[in-house]
Amino acid sequence: WRSARCMASPIPRTRNRSRSAMALVIREATPSQVDHLMEASTILLQSLYPEESNHLVDPTDLSAEGNLLLGAEELDTFIGCVGYVERGDYAEVKRLFVSQEFRGQGVARVLMAELESRAVDAGHTIMRLETGIHQPDAMTLFETLRYQIRAPFGDYVDDPLSVFMEKKLT
Repeated sequence: WRSARCMASPIPRTRNRSRSAMALVIREATPSQVDHLMEASTILLQSLYPEESNHLVDPTDLSAEGNLLLGAEELDTFIGCVGYVERGDYAEVKRLFVSQEFRGQGVARVLMAELESRAVDAGHTIMRLETGIHQPDAMTLFETLRYQIRAPFGDYVDDPLSVFMEKKLT
């Protein structure tokens, strides 16, 4: 299993945390290692969107041949995850999620950088994703990572609650 040691931005002072850098390990994960994150993600998305606007992928699908599931670990605890599904001429980002207490500290950005790097290594030149209008932080993240809004793709249909984005990888 390939892993990457990353240093995220300094952690702002919060309860029970001194000001220091977070040491993350980004590595391939098994569904059971990130199950708690997937469950929390599902609960959040179901609270924001009706069933027909939720396009959730099972973590076992992200572990299938050609797909990828990554986890962000701090002190032997998985605090974030993301994956992609291989779709032929592009890879689709799925299930980006960071535990509430670690949000705003660069974890999602580090996960996405590693995901994109591995997609390039696998021969992908385009990443696509679907996110929702009730997730402004996610939309801001993707925009800062140079994803651009596009029309629905694949099996998606136009949905006023969805935002479709794409990035050409270099």
